[in-house]
Amino acid sequence: MESGMDWHYAKAVLEWQVELGATEAILDAPVNRFDLPRVQPKTPARAAPPAEEPVRVRAEVDAVEVARAAAQGAHDLAALAAAMAAYDHCELKRGARNLVFSDGHPAARVMILGEAPGRDEDRVGRPFVGRAGQLLDRMMGAIGLDRGAEERDRAVYITNVLPWRPPQNRDPEAGEIAMMLPFVQRHVELVDPEVVILMGNISCQAGLGRRGILKLRGKWAEAYGRPALPMTHPAYLLRQPQAKREAWSDLLSLKARLG
Repeated sequence: MESGMDWHYAKAVLEWQVELGATEAILDAPVNRFDLPRVQPKTPARAAPPAEEPVRVRAEVDAVEVARAAAQGAHDLAALAAAMAAYDHCELKRGARNLVFSDGHPAARVMILGEAPGRDEDRVGRPFVGRAGQLLDRMMGAIGLDRGAEERDRAVYITNVLPWRPPQNRDPEAGEIAMMLPFVQRHVELVDPEVVILMGNISCQAGLGRRGILKLRGKWAEAYGRPALPMTHPAYLLRQPQAKREAWSDLLSLKARLG
């Protein structure tokens, strides 16, 4: 049969179409698309812009200002303890078992400011009750002071910069110290001691704005408006017994100050 198209050419065209994916005939007869009138594509209708949602501005809470207001509103130690217990901006609170507020006589001439509770303190809810606390009691006893004494001249009042135990006894962070500092300041004001003992680096950072306890120890300064004596922490003395000689010198300096 005669045909105007070469058989081999027609076969090649068909194979090429198959490779392009044209494997099925949709109509009974072919359509020449070039002969169809051109239709301008319709422009899709522009969607109406979504209604603007009201901008929600979340007020940032200044944890330090909240602490300052709560502390200043406390007119006695019981109210201060309640204000600290109600303070929810310090994450340490969520991992601690107890609020460690204080121990000793609130009318004492000497106020000891430690760093933060450890495991034993967190469990009992009192500061300095572990091995370091037992050493502290012996140190104070060596110059005639006792946290259990009822007489003001022999009594000692003890608290910490932070009332909650940091995880794994890590050092408190600067932000944690800053937000608890108004409570510490108010605590000192309410107790009104003659002398503040800054036990360790964290206490010196909070009270003096400086660290370096081995250089600061034994040198009288001023913190919270009172005479302050930096001393090495009893926990450090347990690790470094040779430092007890300098600690004894600091205790004698405290005794002389009290008269």
